[in-house]
Amino acid sequence: MDLLPFAAAHAATVAGWPATAGEVAMWCGSQEFPVPVRTITDWQLDTDVRAHVLVEDGSVVGYGELWLDAEEDEVELARIIVAPDVRGRGRGRELVQGLLARAVGAGYRDVFMRVHPDNERALRCYRGAGFAPVAPALAASWNEAQPVDYVWLQAAGAAVPRTAPGSSE
Repeated sequence: MDLLPFAAAHAATVAGWPATAGEVAMWCGSQEFPVPVRTITDWQLDTDVRAHVLVEDGSVVGYGELWLDAEEDEVELARIIVAPDVRGRGRGRELVQGLLARAVGAGYRDVFMRVHPDNERALRCYRGAGFAPVAPALAASWNEAQPVDYVWLQAAGAAVPRTAPGSSE
């Protein structure tokens, strides 16, 4: 298993993984189904996004992003998805742990993620990878500007962020 930097050549593969509009919404919040390849390549235009793919035996089996916020000294793991034919085999946990290792290795002290509240499978995966829910009051404050009340998770042992993820105070 290798965690490699994303390349534009991976976009079509990743775009084909969500099977329904509901799955797209839970994965990345988009209302477009199927996901256009261009959407995934456009995500890479943000200079604070570091996308990676999980590769097994030469095949891309997972995709995830690090959203870096140097000013707040924090990282959000985002847009995590695993190929349908390998789901349930621990690849999601490996992907999340690999992304977490990259974030910590880059010196970030706070690492967290948000999960659609209906995505039970992802919640189990992320808890298994070492993430735990933030305090309810903190989650409520972070959800004030969100389209849904996400479940906010933080890497176990990481310090609690001072501000809402992605905000500038």
